[in-house]
Amino acid sequence: MNKPIFISLILLGISVMGLAGANDDIVNNLPRYKLGPEDVLEITVWEEEALQKEVLIGPDGRLTFPLVGEIEALGKTIEDVRQEVTKRLKRFIPGAVVSVSLLRIGSNKAYVIGKVNQPGEYTTGRYVTVMQALSMAGGLKQFSAGNKIKVLRFVNGHEMAIPFNYDEIVKGKNLDQNIILKDGDVVVVP
Repeated sequence: MNKPIFISLILLGISVMGLAGANDDIVNNLPRYKLGPEDVLEITVWEEEALQKEVLIGPDGRLTFPLVGEIEALGKTIEDVRQEVTKRLKRFIPGAVVSVSLLRIGSNKAYVIGKVNQPGEYTTGRYVTVMQALSMAGGLKQFSAGNKIKVLRFVNGHEMAIPFNYDEIVKGKNLDQNIILKDGDVVVVP
């Protein structure tokens, strides 16, 4: 093989591997999904047909599973729930192999109100930014005040207003204000 072509192929391979690694970094830096009310899980115990069940996380953030009882799932990851079910089942089934899967996301909701084309509640199914939520709501109406948008968020029982300037974002300025929305956030477009 020609030496320049061989070197080019090696460099191309390194570049592709680098791009794949960059994508992994993006995925690994996303916050782990935290469970909430209205999420639906499937919990199965290997070789125990009676212990294969879809469970709904209730409004109080709890779920119920046979032999385990109630488990606090609010704010926990899927792995946290799997470990808790496994721990509680040890009394009845030593060495139980438990699997937990997220079947349906019902809790990761954002609300967009005000001067947008389609205000309402949006179950996102993933983490979304303010700009993505505004896009889901059909964008801003003609006479909206894009420079005065607020994100309302409850933190430790108190509501806070986070400013968001759409006009700056579309100009590529102050991009750090395009935050990831949390469950229950309300985007207000005056």
